[in-house]
Amino acid sequence: MNRSVDRLLAFLVLAVALACLAHVYLLPGSFALSRLAHPLADAASLRLAAFLAAALVCALGALLFWQGLLPGRPGRQAGAPLFGRAAEVQVSGRPRLRLVFVAVPMLAVLALLADQFGPWRTGGEVPAPGEPKDVASAPPQPVSPPPATPAPAPVAPAPVTPPPEQAAKAPPSAEPAPVPPLPAAPAPPPTEPPKTALAPAPPQAAPPPQTVAPPPPSAPPQPTQPDGHRDAVVWLAVSADGHEIMSASTDRMIKLWDIDGKRLIRDLGIHKDMARTALFMPDGKRAMTAGDDGEIVLRQLSDGAVLHVFASGTNGGVRNLAISPDGKLAVSGHDTGSVIVWDIDKGSVLHVLPGHDWSVSSVAVSPDGTRAISGSIDGELKLWDIVSGKQLRSWHGHEQGTYGAVFTADGHHAVTGSGDYAIKLWDLDTFKEVRRFEGHSGTVYEIALSSDGKRLASVSLDGTARIWSMDTGAEIAEFDPDTGPLYSVAFAADGTLLTGGYDRTIRDWPAAGGDGVVLFAGAPE
Repeated sequence: MNRSVDRLLAFLVLAVALACLAHVYLLPGSFALSRLAHPLADAASLRLAAFLAAALVCALGALLFWQGLLPGRPGRQAGAPLFGRAAEVQVSGRPRLRLVFVAVPMLAVLALLADQFGPWRTGGEVPAPGEPKDVASAPPQPVSPPPATPAPAPVAPAPVTPPPEQAAKAPPSAEPAPVPPLPAAPAPPPTEPPKTALAPAPPQAAPPPQTVAPPPPSAPPQPTQPDGHRDAVVWLAVSADGHEIMSASTDRMIKLWDIDGKRLIRDLGIHKDMARTALFMPDGKRAMTAGDDGEIVLRQLSDGAVLHVFASGTNGGVRNLAISPDGKLAVSGHDTGSVIVWDIDKGSVLHVLPGHDWSVSSVAVSPDGTRAISGSIDGELKLWDIVSGKQLRSWHGHEQGTYGAVFTADGHHAVTGSGDYAIKLWDLDTFKEVRRFEGHSGTVYEIALSSDGKRLASVSLDGTARIWSMDTGAEIAEFDPDTGPLYSVAFAADGTLLTGGYDRTIRDWPAAGGDGVVLFAGAPE
């Protein structure tokens, strides 16, 4: 029983030792060796030395109690009889030493409580020589205002890539980077932030004289038009007759443009959140649009009337949409990783294909309308039989997310673009990489094939658009409007290239290379 009491005391004394060590660790400047060398130099040094000594004494006491080397307790001498005068209980060991190792932990506990909750805790610490003072507890000192300096000449801000979009779930650190940046939907007017009481800033010296050449003059202002998009253009589609363009934007608007007349025909509709995709139906009379609000809307081109709304429900926002050539099926990729096949005529879901682990960022339907390819933000590619709803193949196609996908005319090949800056041509019979198109220095966000299938177009977050030879993989032309990231691309009927991007404009570029023109400008800021 007495042995158990000693071991309990050992645990208690050890706990006090650890508490003292923890307190020493939290003391300001506890790692300054100069304080240990001169423990009486100031109050802080004395506290540090005292608690460190108490921790060492308590640790020693815990060891002695555990080993039973501090008996100091009533007990019988060895060999004494159990009855008679000689059986008297006698005290053995060193009771005074035992008392010391019991008293020190108790005093240490009292010191800890006093040091933690004493009234002097409101005062500042006295730092060791060479240590910075705690300015947080010091009262602010009056400081004269800094001398006035001439304001610098206004310079137009350079385009900045907007923050990343929100994904349903972010891939782990081992996975590639998440969804590439797209500008957020228009934010409300900025409000004045709450004021915070801060000490006045110290006076600043006048700037040194300029020793380098001044920055070049800002780029000339871009043209605007009142009916243009008010935010980034993230999708472009050209009608079958080549006379109209449909665009989708992060301003939530879907717009229909007349290429020949260079005018806006109408605002075709608006989504509740960022618009992502806008596609002409094969009949030339309807369109399907989709966005982050999770809705796929079948619209009438003549007046924008809503014919049907396909709601994705818990499958989340629609990141991409593709339509079969006969206009009977639609395939959508969603934030939750689901791929949904829709029966357009019936207005219902045909299949929900929950195969991806991460957000689906690209989809495409084969020319015969029986298969679809999908890519997600982890670089995984999947091939589906959309009639039966079966997965045909899954493979890791890119090191980062896949943000563009198209089938070739033969249906046996597909092209994908990615956040790893590469564009790859795949053989869908062997699932081997056939060719790679390299040159971009940023995420390849969208790709498009020319009507004859001989040229491939791509746009990137590096701010450039490029045209490639499908036969050789060589770059034919590069276009750089120097206006920030480009998000959307399409071939016009005459073979020229159409692009849209961060600057809200739709541009037309010559097929062989050269300077582009603003076809439809963005709205004034």
